[in-house]
Amino acid sequence: MVSLMRSLPDRHGFAYLSLLFIVALLGVGLAGGGVVWELRSRREKEADLLFMGAEFRHAIDSYYDTSPAAAKQYPQRFEDLLEDRRFPNPKRHLRRVYRDPFTLKQDWGLVVINGRLVGVYSLAAGRPIRQGGFTGADATFAGARSYSDWHFVALNLASAAPTPPPDPAAAAPAAISRPAVAARR
Repeated sequence: MVSLMRSLPDRHGFAYLSLLFIVALLGVGLAGGGVVWELRSRREKEADLLFMGAEFRHAIDSYYDTSPAAAKQYPQRFEDLLEDRRFPNPKRHLRRVYRDPFTLKQDWGLVVINGRLVGVYSLAAGRPIRQGGFTGADATFAGARSYSDWHFVALNLASAAPTPPPDPAAAAPAAISRPAVAARR
């Protein structure tokens, strides 16, 4: 009977240690799963950013391409892309101003030349996971140190002759990049 009493506490101690070991394994497994989930989430946000940037680039190119041949120009602001009123029937080059997938705001950095919008970029901090394998207009994104280095600039910018600014004093900075808040619609 004495030997039976001594063995019971030993078994409870073993069960307690086993439970602690199982909880530790579950914690490690959940932590690993969290890392994988976070990595997958960032990859999806990067894909969304590439899509949205391409949409902005396409809209800016469309605005420029539909300008009269003698006076080709880029839009001044997002509203010009949402509703182009230069013609009797307004045209929509962009359906809506997208939210940045990283900041979840409609705040975008603007690439402006001579007072005209020629591109956008994300204001998000952080190093992109994707560092290569870009094609076409996105080829310059390889090796970027930040998402804000991904500038989605009009494709026809290289062949376009920039229009002179109306005021010579405004021409001091020929090209500037600045953060801007998009109009909400």
